[in-house]
Amino acid sequence: MKELDILVVGGGPVGACAGVLLTRTATRALKVGILEPAPLPAIAADDLRIDARVLAFSRASQRLFEQAGIWDSLRPFAHPYQRMHVWHEHTAARSAEVLVFDAADAGEPDLGCILESRRVTAALLKEFTASGGQLIKAGFKDLAASDARVDVITTEGTISAKLVIGADGARSAVRAAAGLTAKVKSYDQTAIVARIRCERPHEDSCWQRFLGSGTLAFLPLADGATSIVWSVSEAEARRLLALTPGEFTRELRAQSDDTLGELTLDGERSAFPLQNLKARDYTTPRVALIGDAVHVVHPLAGQGVNLGLQDAAVLASLVTRAHAGREDVGAYGVLRAYERARKADNELMDVAIDGFNRFLAHGSGPVSRLARTGLRLVNRHSLLKRFFIEQALG
Repeated sequence: MKELDILVVGGGPVGACAGVLLTRTATRALKVGILEPAPLPAIAADDLRIDARVLAFSRASQRLFEQAGIWDSLRPFAHPYQRMHVWHEHTAARSAEVLVFDAADAGEPDLGCILESRRVTAALLKEFTASGGQLIKAGFKDLAASDARVDVITTEGTISAKLVIGADGARSAVRAAAGLTAKVKSYDQTAIVARIRCERPHEDSCWQRFLGSGTLAFLPLADGATSIVWSVSEAEARRLLALTPGEFTRELRAQSDDTLGELTLDGERSAFPLQNLKARDYTTPRVALIGDAVHVVHPLAGQGVNLGLQDAAVLASLVTRAHAGREDVGAYGVLRAYERARKADNELMDVAIDGFNRFLAHGSGPVSRLARTGLRLVNRHSLLKRFFIEQALG
């Protein structure tokens, strides 16, 4: 039986980041493994393409990448964005009523960066193994916790650890095996993702329009193209995906209020259903959940992965501190401290994003009009705008 101090289940960006921080920052060596059945993302040295599967990483997440020792390798593929333009369909795209968050107003060089998920995952897993971590290519089957350890049954045998970290996504098998429950709510929406070439430059900006029937966002890419995330009803998504590329981009241009001029589809369209997930508890003895295993929010604010990375950072900090003090890294007191530190912040962000979706992206009537008035108020008051910029920075 393989014995570890910590086993992370799930080798996506959040799980891989937790693994790297645990191996790099521990003052005494920790035996850490990441359980991931999927192969490492294959990226050739001369592969310079940028696909549509990108994520918006906040400045706080960028600092975590620096701490994890991977930022220098990611920098050539990261595109910083200096501004965010946010407006409702009742507002003209280039008018003074558009809410603009500018990094310069906060004295920052940028608000964050756009990066491909595959490059972040590959860089983190490479650093994890280089730092002494064990990448275990096997699938999770079950777990059994005792007072001192937890045994994880995998497709390749049993692994014993003092702590198991579930970073295995919204359908977390670790969450189910540990007896932790989550409330799941479908938004009855689908997000369409695609690479788009634009007639006008993206101006190093993210552009987001609330449509009344959904949300449309353009994310700037390092090669001058953009990646769109277009959230619509499930029926509308089926209709849009059935259109020819020319028909699709004509509708896209109309829904963007012609913000970036003529648009051209640059690759295949993909789509994924949207849901909200909140786990009742983040921890149970010797098991902790992070990222999508414990919370899933609407993508309209681009905060999902950033919340997960902060989970990883806080848990890793508490665990390595306990280890340095020769405490049990899986002690329930350590895990409860993590839950207390993260749950309130995550739930506050969830409420805010859910409100934006209900009252700006899809709302109508008096409450929606009040929300639109709120956007204008934020735009006119520097202190309110600074608050929202700080949230974007993480």
